Amino acid sequence: MNNSTTEREVSAMYYTQEQIDHANQADLVSFLQSQGEQLTRAGQEYRWKRHDSLTVRGNKWYRHSQSKGGAPIDFVMEFFGKSFTEAVEMLTGEKGAAPPPDRPSPAPLSDFRLPPRSTDNRIARNYLTAARRIDEDVTGFFFSTGDIYEEAAHHNAVFVGRDESGIPRYAHQRGTAGNFRLDVKGSDKAFNFCYHGEGERLFVFEAPVDLLSFLCLFKKEWQKQSYLALGGVGEKALLRFLSDRPNIKTVYLCLDSDQAGSDACSRLAELVPEGLTVHRLVPLYKDWNEVLQHRAEIADGKYIREAIYGLKEPPQEETVEIIRMSEVDTQTVEWLWEPYIPFGKVTIVQGNPGEGKTTFALRLAAACTTGGTLPGMKPLPPFQVIYQTAEDGLGDTVKPRLIEAEADLDRVLVIDEAKRELTLSDERIEKAITQNGARLIILDPIQAYMGEKTDMNRANEVRPMFRRLADVAERTGCAVILIGHLNKAAGGQSAYRGLGSIDFRAAARSVLLIGRVKREPNVRVIVHDKSSLAPEGKPVAFCLDPETGFSWIGEYDITADELLSGAGGNTATKTEQAERLILDLLADGKELASEEIVKAAAEAGISERTVQNAKRNMGGILGARRVGGQWYNFIKKKQPPEPAS
Repeated sequence: MNNSTTEREVSAMYYTQEQIDHANQADLVSFLQSQGEQLTRAGQEYRWKRHDSLTVRGNKWYRHSQSKGGAPIDFVMEFFGKSFTEAVEMLTGEKGAAPPPDRPSPAPLSDFRLPPRSTDNRIARNYLTAARRIDEDVTGFFFSTGDIYEEAAHHNAVFVGRDESGIPRYAHQRGTAGNFRLDVKGSDKAFNFCYHGEGERLFVFEAPVDLLSFLCLFKKEWQKQSYLALGGVGEKALLRFLSDRPNIKTVYLCLDSDQAGSDACSRLAELVPEGLTVHRLVPLYKDWNEVLQHRAEIADGKYIREAIYGLKEPPQEETVEIIRMSEVDTQTVEWLWEPYIPFGKVTIVQGNPGEGKTTFALRLAAACTTGGTLPGMKPLPPFQVIYQTAEDGLGDTVKPRLIEAEADLDRVLVIDEAKRELTLSDERIEKAITQNGARLIILDPIQAYMGEKTDMNRANEVRPMFRRLADVAERTGCAVILIGHLNKAAGGQSAYRGLGSIDFRAAARSVLLIGRVKREPNVRVIVHDKSSLAPEGKPVAFCLDPETGFSWIGEYDITADELLSGAGGNTATKTEQAERLILDLLADGKELASEEIVKAAAEAGISERTVQNAKRNMGGILGARRVGGQWYNFIKKKQPPEPAS
C-alpha cells in the first residue's frame, strides 16, 4: 500500500475469504526476495539473514528462538509492522473493496497494527520477572506464543489480544520504566489479552499483570482453564469472550479489592448471560500483583481475602429423585391367604349385593381371630381385626354373624364413627392399626368411605386417596380389604364391572370376585380376578344352605366372566361337557391317548380333574388299555343280547 492511501480509505478496505486464502498461500521465499531481503539456503529451508533464528519454507515460517511460526499474513504483520488488510494487499498486490452493505463488520482492522518488535525480549522479560516478580515459566509461556513481546522503540512490554482466528486485534503497552500505559491505536477492546483453556471456568482480571500474577499464585494445572484481562473494568471483552466460548459455565471475577472493583463486579455479574454462575475472588491485598509481591510473607498460601459465591447463579432445575433398582431391598411377600390376600397390600372383594361378600369377609375375620383357616390357607396365630361397615348394624347383624362364625369377639375391633365419619384418607385408620396391632382391616362397602366430596368415578380424585391407603398398608404391614359392589352393566368383562373408576382395580394388588352360580343358587364362588404378586389362585366355592348354613366346597371350575354372565357354571355342567367331548373324540371306534384327551379338554376350558370325573361317570361305556407307557381310551362295543334259554 502506498503512502498516499488515507486512513479513511484503509479502514474501508474489505477482502473476501478467497483473497485472504490466496494471501496465505504466498511463497515467503519469493516474497522476501522481492523485498530485497537476503536469504541463505539451509537444506530445504531458507534462513533470513536479518533474523538468523528464523527459517522459511514455502508458505510457512518458524522463529526458533521463540518457538513460534505461522502463515504469510501473520509473518508480514509481525516482521513488517503491517495491519491485517495491509498484509493481504502486500502479499497479493490487490486493493481491498468496500464491505458489502449486508455484511456486518465487527471492528475495523486497518488502523490497528502491532508496534515493531525488538530483536529480543530481554528488557521486558527482566521487568516482568524482577520488578513485578512474575515467575519465568509463566512469562516464558506467553513470550513463546507472541502474546507478550518487547516493543522496539521504547522497550515497552506489549500484551496482545487476538480474535478467534488468532489474528491480533488488540495490544496494550506497559512501560518497563515508569508508569507508562497505553492501548495501541486501533485496538479493539473486545479482544483483550487472554488465555483460552478447554475447561469450564473463566477467571477475569483488570490488567494483564494481575492475570500473570494469579497464575503464579495458583499454578497447578492452570492451562486447563481460561483467563481474561479486561483492560480496566469494562464489559466488552468479557461479553465477547463468553459469546465465542460456550464451554464456559462459571465466571470468577478477580478484580481489585477496592470500591471500584466491588462496584464493577456487581455490574458485570448482572451483564453475564443467564445460565452462567458468577463468583468473586477478592485478593488479600489491593490487587493480585501486590499479593504476589508479598507471597513469601503469606502463611499457608491464603492469597484470597474473601470468596463471594453466588453473585449470579443459573435457575435451579428441580432434581428428580431417582431410585436405583440395585439399591432396592428385595422383599418377600407375606400372605394372609396365599395367593388371594397379601399382608401390607390392598385387596378388593367385589360382587353384586346379596351374593356373599359380607359373609366371606366375616368368615375371614373370624378365622383370623381364632387361628382358623380357609381352604388352602396356612395357619397363623390369632390376631386383631378391624371391621368397619356402613350397611349393617353392629348389634343386630354383625355380631350375631360373627358369633355364628365362632369369632373371638375380643379381637374384632371397630373404629367409633359416632362423632366423625371415617374415610379412606382418615389418619385414624393408621393410628387404629398401629395402636392395636391389627393385621387386617375390612371396610364394607368401599363406596361409603370415599368421603362426601369425592367423586368415585373421577380417577384424579380416586388415585391419591388409594395411594395414601396403600402407603398405610405398606408401612403397617396390615392387609387392607375393601368390599365393593359391581355396576349394573350386564355382559361386560369383569375388569370393568367394578363400581366407580377403573383406578379402584388398578390400585389394588389383588381383586377377588364373588358371585352366585346360576344353576346352583346356594353355591357362591370366589374367583381370583387380578393378582399382581403371584399367579392367580383357583376359584374357591362355599355353600349357603338355608338348612345347614355355611360350608366350604373347595375348588370350583368357572371363570370370572362365566360367573358374571351366568353362562358357565357348575361342576355338573362342566362334567357333562367333558363327557360329550370324550364321546366326540372317540366316535367311530377311535382310540386316543389319555393325555391327548386331557389336552383337548384344556383347549375347551375343561380341567383335568373334570375330565377324570367324566371318565368315572362313563365307566360303563369307556374302556382303557395300556400300550407301552401310555393309557389309551376307547368306547366299548355293545354286547349282543344272550339268546333266551
